[in-house]
Amino acid sequence: MILHMENIKMENDITRETEENFAELLENSMSEINTLTPGQLIEAEIVSISGNCIFLQLGGKSEGQLDIEEFTDKEGTLSVAVGDTVKAYFIAKKNGVMHFTTRISGDKAGKAVLEQAFESGIPVEGTVEKEIKGGYEIKIGDSRAFCPYSQMGQKRTEESGQYIGSHFAFKILEYSENGRNILVSNRVIVEEERKEQIEILKKTVHENTTVKGTIKSLQSFGAFVDISGIQALLPISEISRSRVDDIQKELTVGQEIEAAVIKLDWDNERITLSMKKLLADPWSEAGTKYKIGTKHTGTVVRLTNFGAFVSLEPGLDGLIHISDLDGTTRINHPREVLKKGQILTVQINSIDPEKKRISLKPFSKSQADESYKQYMKSDSDSDTYNPFAGIVRTKSD
Repeated sequence: MILHMENIKMENDITRETEENFAELLENSMSEINTLTPGQLIEAEIVSISGNCIFLQLGGKSEGQLDIEEFTDKEGTLSVAVGDTVKAYFIAKKNGVMHFTTRISGDKAGKAVLEQAFESGIPVEGTVEKEIKGGYEIKIGDSRAFCPYSQMGQKRTEESGQYIGSHFAFKILEYSENGRNILVSNRVIVEEERKEQIEILKKTVHENTTVKGTIKSLQSFGAFVDISGIQALLPISEISRSRVDDIQKELTVGQEIEAAVIKLDWDNERITLSMKKLLADPWSEAGTKYKIGTKHTGTVVRLTNFGAFVSLEPGLDGLIHISDLDGTTRINHPREVLKKGQILTVQINSIDPEKKRISLKPFSKSQADESYKQYMKSDSDSDTYNPFAGIVRTKSD
């Protein structure tokens, strides 16, 4: 009986201690929420959406409130849902409600709000009004701010006028003279967003990962591809198994592509892609498809001083040595008898799939004539009757 009473007491003590610990944790959590400072960035889950408000779970029974307009596009489409996690800046506590924002809209930005945004590091929205010496004049509410060329966008562009009339988010770098001198930066916002996106990509993008992207620009050396807001390079040599001389004929700006990641350098934020890697390697079956002595049709794709390269299929080229191009007279360069793009019948001289090399020789007219002669006399030299040869031979006679 005494032992039983001691066990009950012990269980009650454990229960009381657990409740006290939970209450302490809850109190500490509530204390942390109540001590948020204006401008502090938090990450919270959306617990409900009602009317013009988005409600955030802050811990315990506390909720934060966001304006629904901050996640609504021009068409009225809401970009978030209950259960999503968002980042927001704490503004103030009013009537027991914790108010947050992802940025301060320009029409609500009075001088006092702008000063608070400067002190708290909260982004503000503004419109690029015009170009002035050294940068742009930005309209934020009733105030005017200055954004240097170097602080607009991720990098400076040659077409500086393209930003006029556009709406962007800015960080206030300097606020003085009661709002008469305001210096802002859009680049800070862009870089912060870029860093966040890179951290997200690090979790999913690795070497040999297949990704989807959009062609943003074309250069002679390759294409720049947008992958979830991060720019990657697709070298011209990685576009196709075939040799690409004119990238404009292969890709277009705005085109969506699928490619494999072949190189990652997160420190320097460089991603290298390959479309070629996703294509089947023709050399894997070349040994059985291209037997020595067989003839094939190919296209002359490159002429060098030592011979001509002939494409038998995309990604599989063979070489005709210049010595095999000599006819009745010796030539000094393959261009004397061949031209790029020319269709040519060739014969397999030798093949080494491991080294990815094929030696070719032209299937000459003399060889064709010899084959024709063999075909024409096949009915008399073999047991197989060839009526077509007889008809042709009769007409020839």
